[in-house]
Amino acid sequence: MHDIALTRSEFPIQDDEVILETTVGGLLREVAQSAPDQLALVEVDETGANGRQWAYGALYQDAERIALALSTRYHPGERVCVWAPNIPEWVLLEYACALAGLTLVTANPAYQAQELAYVLEQSRSVALFRTASFRGNPMADIAAQAVQGLPNLRDVVDLEDWGALLAQGQISPQLPTVAPDDAAQIQYTSGTTGFPKGAVLGHRGITNNARFYAKRTGATPGAPWATMMPLFHTAGCGMAVLGALQSKSPLFLIKMFAPEPVLEVFEREKIAASGGVPTMVVAMLEVMKHRSFDLSALETFMSGGSMVAPDLVEKITSSLGCVFQTVYGQTECSPLVTQHHGTEPLEVIATTVGQPMPQTEVSIRSTGDNSVVAIGEVGEICVRGYCTMLKYNDNPEATAATIDTDGWLHTGDLGTMDAQGYVAVTGRVKEMIIRGGENLFPAEIENVLLTHASVAEVAVVGLPDDTWGEVVAAFIRPDEGFDVDPDVLKAHCREALAAIKTPVVWSKVNSFPLTGSGKIRKFSLRDSYLNGELHHV
Repeated sequence: MHDIALTRSEFPIQDDEVILETTVGGLLREVAQSAPDQLALVEVDETGANGRQWAYGALYQDAERIALALSTRYHPGERVCVWAPNIPEWVLLEYACALAGLTLVTANPAYQAQELAYVLEQSRSVALFRTASFRGNPMADIAAQAVQGLPNLRDVVDLEDWGALLAQGQISPQLPTVAPDDAAQIQYTSGTTGFPKGAVLGHRGITNNARFYAKRTGATPGAPWATMMPLFHTAGCGMAVLGALQSKSPLFLIKMFAPEPVLEVFEREKIAASGGVPTMVVAMLEVMKHRSFDLSALETFMSGGSMVAPDLVEKITSSLGCVFQTVYGQTECSPLVTQHHGTEPLEVIATTVGQPMPQTEVSIRSTGDNSVVAIGEVGEICVRGYCTMLKYNDNPEATAATIDTDGWLHTGDLGTMDAQGYVAVTGRVKEMIIRGGENLFPAEIENVLLTHASVAEVAVVGLPDDTWGEVVAAFIRPDEGFDVDPDVLKAHCREALAAIKTPVVWSKVNSFPLTGSGKIRKFSLRDSYLNGELHHV
């Protein structure tokens, strides 16, 4: 850990690690050349059974073949969207786009047509790479609907059709020189206007952040990793994929999380490093109450996405028998901001999210005047360094509102810092709901509900939940002549939104508590419900 004594809540850059001028494709090429026969990627299906696998040399060869094919169809700098679950082709496309100088746009496979269309249009994607279906979501049908009328989109490609992946276009095949400060990905994250914003992440940011993460985990280089985090998250395609790459480790890519099959994979493959959001860990611990697993090879396990309760930290460390670390990150920061070192006492791991990452400045600043607050005082967590996003895509106003003139990225999260630089997250300035590690945006859900004839006004908030961290609640003032019918409104939401965004708590109100400027006081609604003054319909 960093031995430091702060006098105010501002952690300076630590230069124990260096920033390398790396790119995603360049790293794969280097590892393939130095360790071509080292196992790189293993497909794991929903039952926990292994499928196809690649050594690093073969992984690079396939990624380069796809990259050359892409170079005949798209120009460097263009954006292509990937919309699929955790399958090897997703990883191959990530590397291929990086080699071809294309920007990869990631999309949640649970999206419905309206959500997908927004991402495709806002990102100006020229192609959509999708699978046929996933978890009952008819993705091919949804894609056909979503792409109607999009002027920039030229291709819709079945990601699992290798003939389509390798199809040749009219341009001569040639891979460009890709620079570390070029855009590598656009990841869609929280928005206050009803829709997510596209955080543009550079090669330098995501590659170095993943390397720092891999080193701080303490896992043995070359030892197997496993990920069940979705690839459309930076935790999946960044920390896991690029972390394992820079450790020259095999990555067991789990298509869909189910606790018992995941534990079977950990045992069978002697997994050394993995991670998941708290809800995943809770499900795994429940299985372990009734069945024993040999997890002696597990060296480190990471969790984040929401605060990890102290009692859960104790259960994890005693049950998994490995180093446990909590992390704090944000998509706009590539993503990790803080991480434990693995050597801290249990009470530090249970009450903080660790110290800042190398080469990363973190400060806690007053939400009033933007000044750095005293040690232990609550303020907004702000970040400055190599890891911050390049910008929000086509949204200079949002970029300027998030990154101030001194280069500090304002996370919108509230927290404290102690004299050793350990950060604790205490709340959120913004209204984003975190359910099981997924970021949900109230305004987006509200906009859908307001299109229903029965809804006059609505406020969506997050309510605390032991299993999910938070769940979505909708407080509705019905229009005259209507009542609140949860079944009807759920069906209405599901026509436009992923299931995870659909409220599970529905409460009827006659009027809303308002601020002096006429805005709904959402915290008052939340408190009234928790105090029993408002009720579930």
